[in-house]
Amino acid sequence: MPGRLSARRLEREAMAFCELHYFSPALQKQTAANIILPEGEGKTGPFCVFYLLHGLSDDHTIWQRRTSIERYVADLPLIVVMPDGGRGFYTDAQEGMAYETALVRDLMGTIDQMFPTKAERSGRCIGGLSMGGYGAIKLALKHPDLFCSANSHSGAMGFGHNPLDKNDAWTLEFRRVVGARPAGGPNDLYALAQKIDRAQLPALRIDCGTDDFLIEENRYYHRHLESLGLPHEYAEYPGMHDWAYWDLHIQEALAFHRKHLKNC
Repeated sequence: MPGRLSARRLEREAMAFCELHYFSPALQKQTAANIILPEGEGKTGPFCVFYLLHGLSDDHTIWQRRTSIERYVADLPLIVVMPDGGRGFYTDAQEGMAYETALVRDLMGTIDQMFPTKAERSGRCIGGLSMGGYGAIKLALKHPDLFCSANSHSGAMGFGHNPLDKNDAWTLEFRRVVGARPAGGPNDLYALAQKIDRAQLPALRIDCGTDDFLIEENRYYHRHLESLGLPHEYAEYPGMHDWAYWDLHIQEALAFHRKHLKNC
């Protein structure tokens, strides 16, 4: 009997996985995404989709290699898509690759074509860490018709915005993507928050570790959202800019998104 119960539990929590290789017209090259899919009896879709973005030094494999994301979404009617965003800040670079268009047009179109998705705003959310945290909030604010919610872990929230703009390596690389004066432009999180139609505002959640080198950027952006009267969740926890922190708090992000996704 115990063996039979264990087998049933394993069947109930089974998840399928695939690595998708596809051509992106925006990038003019082959690229890839890891995908976790619900499977098992009664799991026929359509399913909500969570686009989960990596940081500057990683790729589409990192969330599955460094966290238990597959276990955390077991038994949820949720597809998790983890794309390769290069070092492009999920932005159409002034000189370089168009990673924003690659995600919101090429990848999302491919996912909706190939899998049983709920291909509407109420069925999509987005999140990420560090560079991916910046990307998730930026894409949700720029494309509120596509995402009902967005979250950032340890996000690089200050790029291109004084007084947080610095001359460190990250900021210099960001400027190469968005230009020398990004403040106020289409990739500035502060300007996007000021301009968004509040009726379309996605649900937002931001968290950061208290020992993270980006903590002040997150606090500053939180205060900016407060000054605009934009509703959002903000949390600080013990921790650093590392996978121990992200593996723990992705679980809270999943619970957050499930509150806003339709039938997930």
